Amino acid sequence: MSEAEDRKPRSDEARYDPEITSEFAIPEGLDVAKGSESETTSEFSLPKGLETPQTPAPEPEGSAFNTPHTYSAKHAPPAFTPATGVPMLTLITDAPWQDRMRTMLRMPVADRPALEPMARAEEDGPAVPRVLDLTLRIGELLLAGGEGAEDVEAAMFAVCRSYGLDRCEPTVTFTLLSISYQPSLVEDPVTASRTVRRRGTDYTRLAAVFRLVDDLTDAEAHVSLEEAYGRLAEIRRNRHPYPGWALTLASGLLAGAASVLVGGDVIVFIAAAVGAMLGDRLAWLCAGRGLPEFYQFTVAAMPPAAIGVAFALAHVDLKASAVVTGGLFALLPGRALVAGVQDGLTGFYITASARLLEVMYFFVGIVIGVLTVLYFGVQIGGRLNPDTALHISQRPLLQIAASMVLSFTFAILLQQERATVLWVTLNGGVAWSVYGAMHITGGFSPVASTAVAAGLVGLFGQLMSRYQFASALPFTTAAIGPLLPGSATYFGLLSIAQNEIDKGLVSLAKAVSLAMAIAIGVNLGSELFRLFLRVGSPGKRRAAKRTRGF
Repeated sequence: MSEAEDRKPRSDEARYDPEITSEFAIPEGLDVAKGSESETTSEFSLPKGLETPQTPAPEPEGSAFNTPHTYSAKHAPPAFTPATGVPMLTLITDAPWQDRMRTMLRMPVADRPALEPMARAEEDGPAVPRVLDLTLRIGELLLAGGEGAEDVEAAMFAVCRSYGLDRCEPTVTFTLLSISYQPSLVEDPVTASRTVRRRGTDYTRLAAVFRLVDDLTDAEAHVSLEEAYGRLAEIRRNRHPYPGWALTLASGLLAGAASVLVGGDVIVFIAAAVGAMLGDRLAWLCAGRGLPEFYQFTVAAMPPAAIGVAFALAHVDLKASAVVTGGLFALLPGRALVAGVQDGLTGFYITASARLLEVMYFFVGIVIGVLTVLYFGVQIGGRLNPDTALHISQRPLLQIAASMVLSFTFAILLQQERATVLWVTLNGGVAWSVYGAMHITGGFSPVASTAVAAGLVGLFGQLMSRYQFASALPFTTAAIGPLLPGSATYFGLLSIAQNEIDKGLVSLAKAVSLAMAIAIGVNLGSELFRLFLRVGSPGKRRAAKRTRGF
């Protein structure tokens, strides 16, 4: 055996001997005293004798409504309680449901009174999705009919509470309705929405929906969910109360009565009526072809202006300006203007902006139609004097009768119920009487006179709506017809067509001021009437503003 083979086992034994192979082994004969630094400890270990606070164990996940661990009942902050105690909020049961629901919507959710138990035909109560669907369908009909956003929310809230859903929050915009219901604070909410795609003017249908909501909120009516669905389907299937030829005739009479208000005679009455009826038929033709409402207003404004220009070219001794002014009265969107300003004043700024934008589009369409005809009339030699219709003769009895006819025909165009037409006709006559007494006789500003007259319209409209437990729109919208700024609009357009831009803009600014005075006056009259009603809590009535930062 060679010397290398003789050394190989020895190297293997040395390889597996820990005392020989380990470089960190303690040599023999060297003793380490106990208590000295251990060879196994880390240099990051804490020295002996140094104690650190232990981190608390994480708390188990609980509900957000549990009492915080930092809260102590012994050291709770002092709670302020008035000397008279905390008043209990109650609602007057004999008040109209509009006021009761509006008052509750303006309260915080925590301050709303508890829902009173109401007996229903269903033992366990109707299904929540079906109640929300019925609520959205009712709100859709109200919003499409021109009702204000706050009144639509009040109606939706009333329907939900009538079926026992008290924790609901309706939301209304110009084209979208949504409602959310949360059974309790720890349960998930149920939300539904509906889009309003079609709009129409039918105050008969609007009044029927209000009667349905009134029956649902009545504790003695006991309207089941199936009965409510049946009545709602019947309301949607009902036809308009007046045929198409009656609406065309009403538009002609409205334009003729408006021309009498600004100084027209019998010939002017007939000419304005014929022009308005031609415009109405052209608008119906455009609607049947699927054209948007912007072009319908543009086409409808052309025939009255064309007839006025034709009289001016023929040198007929009559007030051609009164003919055009009468035709404008039948087209001005007073209903949408009042609803838009009302939404803005009650805090629904998105809906108000959309409504006012719609009014602006309609107004621009009317401007384009009239201005096109006037421009070509002036270019071919038509002499239209803007000062012709300014000198209105004082004919109080004839003008009051004309204002009543104007309100009557306006009510027909709005598809109102026959029982409300007489009331709104009288309201329109009162509005013009107040305006004439203040502006024509008393010499007050036309804007101030218009605002006061519109305030009385809103006041009487609220009074008559409370008497019949209905919406206030059928009693106020048609009554503001005699106050619409038709003459100021025409004079502004005529001045622009004659290259008098500054004068035309001043007249159009006056028209806008009169329109705003009408809308604000109607809303202010309604709010003043509500101030005298004891609705909601015994304290002061909450404002409708959403952003109370101070």
